[in-house]
Amino acid sequence: MRARKFGPDVTLRARSLVWHADAVTTPPPGLRERKKRATREALREAALRLAVERGPDRVRVEDIARAAGVAPRTYNNYFASREQAIVSAVTGDREARIAAAVAAGTAGVPLAEAVVDAVVEQYTNPGEREREALLLITTRATLRDAFLDATAGIEPPLTAAIAERLGDAEAGTARVLAASVAAAVRIALEGWLSPAGNGESAGGLVVPSGSLPDQLRAALAPLMPALDAAERAAGPAA
Repeated sequence: MRARKFGPDVTLRARSLVWHADAVTTPPPGLRERKKRATREALREAALRLAVERGPDRVRVEDIARAAGVAPRTYNNYFASREQAIVSAVTGDREARIAAAVAAGTAGVPLAEAVVDAVVEQYTNPGEREREALLLITTRATLRDAFLDATAGIEPPLTAAIAERLGDAEAGTARVLAASVAAAVRIALEGWLSPAGNGESAGGLVVPSGSLPDQLRAALAPLMPALDAAERAAGPAA
């Protein structure tokens, strides 16, 4: 079983895909990277705080930027909308953490199991800040859309992690598998946020239904044979 470590930039020759995996860097980040992280975190915190205090519809991008101590044009370097910033308070760097867990691996744990466990772990037991963001997300269709769109962020880092596990230098198989995982996660979240028969109130509120971990596992189950087959085709680690 491969359990390879890789540095901050894993470059996949296919499509020149580069993943800056902050969560698994070995050397400490430089000053510029630390400032970028701090700015992103400040924007997330400001967006969520203002949305909780005023309601999401009463928060402007300019308000978030001012509260975080940056210019609106700086805000646009990090987020495309206020909804994206608010949602980022719950999604955070989840995609990088999923990829890091898959890349690190555990001896004897198949790739398919590692992927499913990593995804479920990152969508389970949110902290207080995440719970506040999720409560807002359930009340606004625009926030739910942004939350679902965020699942696309799983694909690039997970492609790199799966490629490393498979020794897939061209990353073709890894990219297909990672894109499928991202799609499965979105489908599970859609079902969780829009359960059959769950009508919305006048305010757009939806009530999540069922166990999200169970729904994630069910959505990912059809992909496990493909992940297993890719791992068998890759053969033993060199």
